[in-house]
Amino acid sequence: MRRSLGREVCQRIRGEVSESAGMRCFRPQSSRAAGEVYKGQASQSQQVSGDVRDAGEAGAQQGSKHQLSRIMRPDDANIVGNVHGGIILKMIEEAGCIIGTRHCNTQNGDRCLAALVRVEKTEFLSPVFIGEVAHVTAEITYTSKHSLEVQVKVMAENILTGAKKLANKAALWYVPCSLQNVDKIMEVPPIKYASAEQEEEGRKRYETQKTERLDTKARIEEVVPPPPNPDDLPKEKHSVGFSQSSLIHLVGPSDCTLHNYVHGGVTMKLMDEVAGIVAARHCNTNIVTASVDAINFHRKIMKGCVVTVTGRLTFVSNKSMEIEVLVDATSLVEAEKGKYRAVSAFFTFISLDKHNRPLPVPPLKINGEEEQRRFEEGNARYLHNKAKRLAEKQQQ
Repeated sequence: MRRSLGREVCQRIRGEVSESAGMRCFRPQSSRAAGEVYKGQASQSQQVSGDVRDAGEAGAQQGSKHQLSRIMRPDDANIVGNVHGGIILKMIEEAGCIIGTRHCNTQNGDRCLAALVRVEKTEFLSPVFIGEVAHVTAEITYTSKHSLEVQVKVMAENILTGAKKLANKAALWYVPCSLQNVDKIMEVPPIKYASAEQEEEGRKRYETQKTERLDTKARIEEVVPPPPNPDDLPKEKHSVGFSQSSLIHLVGPSDCTLHNYVHGGVTMKLMDEVAGIVAARHCNTNIVTASVDAINFHRKIMKGCVVTVTGRLTFVSNKSMEIEVLVDATSLVEAEKGKYRAVSAFFTFISLDKHNRPLPVPPLKINGEEEQRRFEEGNARYLHNKAKRLAEKQQQ
């Protein structure tokens, strides 16, 4: 009796969620009915193909939008119900990849796939909780000859009350890689801008990110010492070595694109997980991602590679922690190529109490000139970002 009732409730909930998400389930009553449906769809294929082609051409001119939505499940969140920042980053990248790939394939020539090369600084404005629906909207806002900028907005909706909140905004840069040759970068169809000023602002953003990507190459080959054995951790807490953590992951087919290299969103999720472990070890409280500085994808990670994701504290303020995360890759098939730096970024976390209010963060204990140098660089980034936020508030 109880099991039957549970099944009935689950079916009812499933139906309500499908209706609210604008989805309809269809099951043909017989093979004949299924055949008729298929026949009807096939007879309209030419018209649909033409409609899609026309829509694609319009999108290439106007910078079309794409939205994906998903309800947040328990396995998306931490133990207190906050959705992991890595889950949101993964959804952002998926939306950007879809719209970027769709746009770049509106032209004749080789088919291509939009590959993520950079994510600009991302602020996590509001937490997302289990049961809420994340609506991710992506729009192409600038195109150069071989790259495109996609701006993404994440809205969190409480489907019980209808309340919505802005959870995240991000800007991502993609390049189209040919399906025939992953090393061949395709040209990007231009979009139509609302004004010359809008195009000029986009060009400035393009030049800025290009310069910053080149600047980061100076430190991407830095060798990171292996994380300490938990049994050999320093007795002194709150040091860099005490919280430094690594995650080792073998890249499988489910992690990869059609080119057999890793989805950018998969890598960002691993990076967020490692940064979260570092932050939790340092303050021993509930922690959440507050922001992510620019994520630079330096080299592709192919299927069959072993990736080592390492996080270490670089700077701590009164209520925030900056964690440098570096991703190194080694091919199991071509081991002679050795290990290489694939991705780098800085994550900022905050500590929260049981009511989701910010808590003070323990000071970071510095050992040696190298840690002092990284701390001072982190402090400079912290002050720069703080001044930028204040300037933006004054403009509003």
